[in-house]
Amino acid sequence: MPLRDPETVKQLIAREIGQLRAIAARSAGACEGSVPTAESELVPPAEASGQACPCGQGTGAGHACHDAAEGHDPWDCLCATLPAIPVSAALLAPVKDEDGRTVDFVIRAGNHVRSAGWLDPPDRQVGKRLLDVRPGAEASGLLDALIEVLASGRALRAHPVEYTERRPDGLHRTSLLYDAAACGGQVLATWRQARDRTELLSLEAQFIASMGWARYDLLSGETIWSDGLCGIFRTTPGRPLTLMELCDVVLLEDLPLWGRLLRALLDGEEPPGTDIRFAVQGDVRTLHVVGRPVISTDGLAWALHLIARDLTTQIRGRQRLAATRRQTERFREEAVAERRVATALREALLPTHSEQIVDLGYRVAAAYLPAEAAVGGDWYKCRALPDGRILLAIGDACGHGLSAVARMAQQRHGLAGLAHTPGSDASRLTGWLNDLMCADPAAETATAVIGHLHGDHLLTWANAGHPAPVLVRGGTASPLPTHHRGPLLGLLPGHPYETATTSLERGDLLVLYTDGLVERRDADIEEGLRVLCRHLAEHPGLGAEGTLESVMDHYATGDLSDDTCLVALEVT
Repeated sequence: MPLRDPETVKQLIAREIGQLRAIAARSAGACEGSVPTAESELVPPAEASGQACPCGQGTGAGHACHDAAEGHDPWDCLCATLPAIPVSAALLAPVKDEDGRTVDFVIRAGNHVRSAGWLDPPDRQVGKRLLDVRPGAEASGLLDALIEVLASGRALRAHPVEYTERRPDGLHRTSLLYDAAACGGQVLATWRQARDRTELLSLEAQFIASMGWARYDLLSGETIWSDGLCGIFRTTPGRPLTLMELCDVVLLEDLPLWGRLLRALLDGEEPPGTDIRFAVQGDVRTLHVVGRPVISTDGLAWALHLIARDLTTQIRGRQRLAATRRQTERFREEAVAERRVATALREALLPTHSEQIVDLGYRVAAAYLPAEAAVGGDWYKCRALPDGRILLAIGDACGHGLSAVARMAQQRHGLAGLAHTPGSDASRLTGWLNDLMCADPAAETATAVIGHLHGDHLLTWANAGHPAPVLVRGGTASPLPTHHRGPLLGLLPGHPYETATTSLERGDLLVLYTDGLVERRDADIEEGLRVLCRHLAEHPGLGAEGTLESVMDHYATGDLSDDTCLVALEVT
């Protein structure tokens, strides 16, 4: 029979339990007279005689707990039953004040059961007052509760008392639960630890491991759940779910797994553990369920033991980790694709050097050093203008990736168009480019050096927040003065940029670069500039191409935190 819905699984359980009970009933039989046939037969003969005890707890000869204290015989009354009680028990007699009010109790009798290993058993406290042996009875409300039991006759159930006692080996503390009932003007009280050490360790283990256990007695129908399992299913302790009720909370897709597990257990097998999902108060919990049947001598399973471990947190953690990995891989693939597109776009945009520049007495070499991160917005421009000047510029658009490359292209093309405007000197070009960027909300900011080379080897240049070019002459290398440096492009509209003039000589080498070459996270940018100048001074006479190769060999790509653009101009 396919087990695909709750009713089918319930029918399986009901049929198997019914057959088990029928077989057990036939094999057990019944003893004549052992089962009462009328309610009156449940009443003890002594009680039927009508001899009522003043305590109201029973009747019959030998029940003499109402006798006077002077003639009290502990072996001829309720005291004689105390040793049969499996928890600490004592018979308490009230102590009254002058007004007849109960103010304390005297321990008249007790058994020899210790509620905790360091506590005295009640039989060693006979004759002592309750407030002497339990100083916390008044503050905890226990004394008032016992007085109320005596006055009203209503039993006391599981009254908690936090008890602390100083012993020779130090302070001890425990939680005690008191039960009490009135009996012939006295109170019979029992107490026990709220949790013994074994229970506490078991409970801690269950919550640490997110697990719990259940026992189903198939003959009596008794169901016992541990606190751990109640916590997993969020049920009230003492209100476990029956096998039938569990069928209603199993996810429909997992009912075949649940049904096969139960069928194997009812058949007396020990199946392997199974992961089953349950609907728990609007949440889906995944439990690893392991079961074992309790087999009788006739080979029938008369009880089932189940152990369940909640795997929900682990499974969700693995799912989040897998989702994070997938997202990381997707981001990595997108970054690789973006870098590939940006690199191709950059290579298509970077200029070549015309023969006109060589004819004008200069050799130019340029290089681009990508960092391991995304492609940046570094750019340069070197071209002969119709009026005989050479436009020389280098810049760095803010950001990385395709957006930075797009801004780099806008700035380069904007500068190229502005450079053909009559009367466009370096200061005006820089100001116009700044105004264009300030008018575009998406332009952000940029740095740049923009200059013109004249026929007499004179360089006129403006600086918008960019590192100073380095002049290599003979065996020295030093940055050009930047007293005229202005703010970043795109920051202050209408700002007038100043220019400086530098005379170049035959054999001079001018190196322009973006900040990725000299900027380090662990060092000042001035220190990076000194390192660059020292390297250029130590390798003179290499020409434009040789100098760039030397710099690229010196600065490994892995050491760069940002992309770098390099331009070397040699005066021939």
